[in-house]
Amino acid sequence: MTLPASVRRKAGVAVGDLLDAQVKDTKITLTLKRLADRELALALEDVRKGRVCGPFRSAKEAVRALRRRRKPAAAS
Repeated sequence: MTLPASVRRKAGVAVGDLLDAQVKDTKITLTLKRLADRELALALEDVRKGRVCGPFRSAKEAVRALRRRRKPAAAS
């Protein structure tokens, strides 16, 4: 669904924000979801697309996996 830019600005909604929709009779109310809801939705999308690693037997093993996946720092 597309909301006009003027409406998004007034409501403090950015492109890509998640909204909760409630319907009562013929009225639709959109409410901006909390940041945690958005992050959870993004994380679940990663899981659905197979962008996960693990499970790990320990925290140390998880940290090692993260370090292996980290991109090298740009040369100064």
